Amino acid sequence: MAGRVDLDGNPIKPMTICMIGAGGFIGSHLCEKLMSETPHTVLAVDVYSDKIKHLLEPTSLPWNGRIQFHRINIKNDSRLEGLIKMADLTVNLAAICTPADYNTRPLDTIYSNFVDALPVVKYCSENGKRLIHFSTCEVYGKTIGAFLPEDSPLRQDPAYFVLSEDASPCIFGPIEKQRWSYACAKQLIERLIYAEGAENGLEFTIVRPFNWIGPRMDFIPGIDGPSEGVPRVLACFSNNLLRHEPLKLVDGGHSQRTFIYIKDAIEAVFLMIENPARANGHIFNVGNPNNEVTVKQLAEMMTQVYSKVSGETPLETPTVDVSSKEFYGEGYDDSDKRIPDMTIINRQLGWNPKTSLWDLLESTLTYQHRTYAEAVKQAMSKTTAN
Repeated sequence: MAGRVDLDGNPIKPMTICMIGAGGFIGSHLCEKLMSETPHTVLAVDVYSDKIKHLLEPTSLPWNGRIQFHRINIKNDSRLEGLIKMADLTVNLAAICTPADYNTRPLDTIYSNFVDALPVVKYCSENGKRLIHFSTCEVYGKTIGAFLPEDSPLRQDPAYFVLSEDASPCIFGPIEKQRWSYACAKQLIERLIYAEGAENGLEFTIVRPFNWIGPRMDFIPGIDGPSEGVPRVLACFSNNLLRHEPLKLVDGGHSQRTFIYIKDAIEAVFLMIENPARANGHIFNVGNPNNEVTVKQLAEMMTQVYSKVSGETPLETPTVDVSSKEFYGEGYDDSDKRIPDMTIINRQLGWNPKTSLWDLLESTLTYQHRTYAEAVKQAMSKTTAN
């Protein structure tokens, strides 16, 4: 760790980072990297610590004392401002970010992603503290290309579907399509952060993740999450594979997405943390445009990969079509494509993703099979017995 320098050759001083949502998927990977590769201290704020338990215990760990867990619900805890004041930098990862919730819990979604984030921005701005805020690629909504005739050659022109931080419009569906409650709340907090920067000098960086994938992501219903819950697409498919059920394709699985390995994405965040001169005032797409597939192609690839890692024969009928109304309920809508323009992050931080889609799926499904397969089997046998 000695003699670490930033991208411009300046020494990197040890800092204290207040990480809100440290116990989640992204937070756990970021904490791991900070503990193992830097001298920085983390004030880990969350309501759950399961995913970072291995970093907190035992006390003989080499980084003992550099990560402190604070069990705080940021909705109503006066201790939050004190932690932000103690830190040099606040990283805000807290959010409700599961598409199934946008329809069924739109109020919770809006409050979680806008109202609950307001004090964090306010405390950082008033106390002169730097903020890295996690937004979402959902803020882009639908592409311009989605509104062109289906046979239009312009649909193939990147200008109509590649999403750029400083140029692409944010196009949402009508108000009754409550799926956009999340994107709209996230966009409004971005605008507020940007305004705090312009009017009050807040030093900020905004991160727009494009489908970050890896071990410990999301939850497997009834195993390490609610039985009734519907996680995001990759965890939904993983759950089906673990239970030997067909993978459910919503509206045929025609939407296109890009997927990036969590370890690649964390490298990008790391560069933002340690290079404030290059990252402040910027919004960064963090995704992998080379890993683009339709949701149907993702299902087919996951079926192949899972068969390889588990040694199990795939189902004869590996997928089944369901309507979005049946799967998500009334008010669902979707974006057609989400392909990130990587120009700004490449220019500012020299970052590019490395891991192929097959490799990131193999890593994730190997972890999930090893961690959950036996628990799922037992849960299924109990259900059968009843």
